[in-house]
Amino acid sequence: MDDRVNRIKKALKTLELAPFVSIKEIKDRYREMSKKYHPDICGDEEKMSLINEAYEVLKEYTERFRFSFDEEEINKQYPENYHADRFRF
Repeated sequence: MDDRVNRIKKALKTLELAPFVSIKEIKDRYREMSKKYHPDICGDEEKMSLINEAYEVLKEYTERFRFSFDEEEINKQYPENYHADRFRF
């Protein structure tokens, strides 16, 4: 657990992001930095590999977090009538 937290903190620092960012912000920062540090543009392969690794760590974390809620947790957050109102025909 502690190693995973350290990897996430390191990835956020590498991509120069705040701790609470959206998936869209992560992707946008990755694209921005990969254009800036791409080996064909400035030749910094080491920096580009760090950026790729950081993006993979954050992508894995956000995917795991997104699917970590079970049905019981969803029902606590959204009562039954919320779903009924959303899908009324």
